[in-house]
Parts: sequence; C-alpha cells; structure tokens
Amino acid sequence: MEVFRLSREAFAKPLSGIGASLKGGRWNSIGIEMIYNAQNRSLAMAEVAAHFSLACMPEDYVMCSINIPDTLKIKTIKEQDLPKNWRTFPHPNSTQKFGDKFILENKYVACKIPSAVTKGDYNILINPRHKDFKLIKIGHIEKFPFDERILK
Repeated sequence: MEVFRLSREAFAKPLSGIGASLKGGRWNSIGIEMIYNAQNRSLAMAEVAAHFSLACMPEDYVMCSINIPDTLKIKTIKEQDLPKNWRTFPHPNSTQKFGDKFILENKYVACKIPSAVTKGDYNILINPRHKDFKLIKIGHIEKFPFDERILK
C-alpha cells in the first residue's frame, strides 16, 4: 500500500513519529509517537490545510510517498467504532486515548481510520514501535508547491 505524507522538508525523513509526540494530535497524546499519513495526496494536502492558514504556508513542503508492504497487518476502523464526538474541533481527549491504545497495544503496524477533514477518505496511522515498522520505507520525496489559487 502506498500512503502519503505532506511535511516540511527538514522533517520528511527519517520516519519516526517524534513530531507528533511533541505536540500530540487528534489520534495521539503528547509523548506517544505516531506517524500520520493519508491514503492519497489530496487528503494529505487537506489535512495540512485544516491546521494552517494557506496564505502563510511555508514554501518548503514536500510530498512523501511511503510504502507499507501488503503482507503487513493493518487495523481498519469504521466510523461507528469511533468515539461519538471524534470529528469535533478542537479534538477531544477521547480520540487521543483511542489512538494511544492502538499504539500501546502494539498489535498492528498501521491503522486505517476515517479522516475528520474529508468524509469518505482515510488516514493511515503508522506505529513506529511495532516490530514490522522497519519494513515500511519512504518511496520518494518531491517538492510540493501549493497552487497559488489556493493561497489567495
């Protein structure tokens, strides 16, 4: 499976989850390492756009493709399995506890979970603590200029 991650160039590699652990996010608490990815490039962009003003977007963003071998077990979460208020902003603690449990149980290397930003799309959360994490590789990294029409 190929997944996508839009990040500042300085943080594109290595894959670690350290950035998410420093600030926490919708699916992880501070101190819990997790790598956030999207099932497609458009969702990766939408996820970044949801957190920042596009008018102030730095010019050093890159799109990373990440290869997760099809032989690895991935947990799939359906919307009805999520906490009741999972899509609210700011995100509730219940979603962080949900994601923390995924990481701490350490049964799966990745989790396919509905996107709070784009209904019908999925994020892929990677567990860097899992024994099979070493099999996940960055495919390629390329500059990602935001279309000027979006920035205005």
